[in-house]
Amino acid sequence: FGVLLAAASNFLISVSLNIQKCAHLRLACRAELKPCYRSKLWCCGIALLGLAELGTFSAYALAPIALVAPLGSVSVIGSAFISVFFLKKTMRTADILGGTLTITGIYLLVTFAPSVPQELTARQVQNYLVSWPFLVYSILEILIFCILLYFYKRKAVKHIMVLLMMVALLASLTVIAVKAVSSMIALSVKGKMQLTYSIFYVMSILMATSCAFQVKFLNQAMHLYEATAVVPINFVFFTTSAIISGVIFYREFQSAALLSVFMFLFGCLLSFLGVIIIARNKKEEHLQIPFIDCGHIPGENLTGKIQPDSHCSCYGTLNKEEDLVKRQS
Repeated sequence: FGVLLAAASNFLISVSLNIQKCAHLRLACRAELKPCYRSKLWCCGIALLGLAELGTFSAYALAPIALVAPLGSVSVIGSAFISVFFLKKTMRTADILGGTLTITGIYLLVTFAPSVPQELTARQVQNYLVSWPFLVYSILEILIFCILLYFYKRKAVKHIMVLLMMVALLASLTVIAVKAVSSMIALSVKGKMQLTYSIFYVMSILMATSCAFQVKFLNQAMHLYEATAVVPINFVFFTTSAIISGVIFYREFQSAALLSVFMFLFGCLLSFLGVIIIARNKKEEHLQIPFIDCGHIPGENLTGKIQPDSHCSCYGTLNKEEDLVKRQS
């Protein structure tokens, strides 16, 4: 059930994002602009997104991290095919090839995923938290994160790999905390109260904090780079870090056979390739933003654009500003 819930939630995420995009496109075509939150279609998309995230949160309590995290590829292929059928985009050969590889990878992931008990008590989480493999992993992760943060803050290095590696390191803590919190809530609902343990609130704080900083660095990457570059790299980094954290913290592959581990990793590789192929060479869409015509300004006989191309970093500034000041003086 956890697998189906994770897959359905990720597909619902792709539906909600395409609904929001459709709402933005409709608002942009209207003569009278209004905030997106006044659009019923946009609000519907946000509601679906919240429902999907709740489903993903619940899935972590019912299935291993190593299985739930890679199923994020469902949202990528779902978004690609929904945009073709509902937003009338052109179906590319890369979409078909990438979708085929991703679906094959998902099949291998589900078939050869680790089979471990999913009921986690607060005492088990406490024991995992002080185990030496996780302590070593935490120290290494903190050191790597501090080094990356030093280059990001002090040296102003904002390379996409630096930003998304910090996102992935934070994501590994997020998925550990999410699984712990969701599992303890699920047990409490069944009658085995776990919310009285302090570890529940420690994990809740860790989940909220790591998620907040993760969103911050991811937004920075989306601001500086195209989504076609950010999405596949972030998916690969996030999935890899989530699987590693699940293996170290929750010992998900402790009793798995070597063949199962190999086939599972092969399924991950196919999913990675599929997502990269789908996102590769996918053109970004830009809304047409009106520009100011110099011919409409009193005293100007020019008919060129004041504003440069909207894709340019200096959009919204005056061209040859110094010459304009000289003419006015």
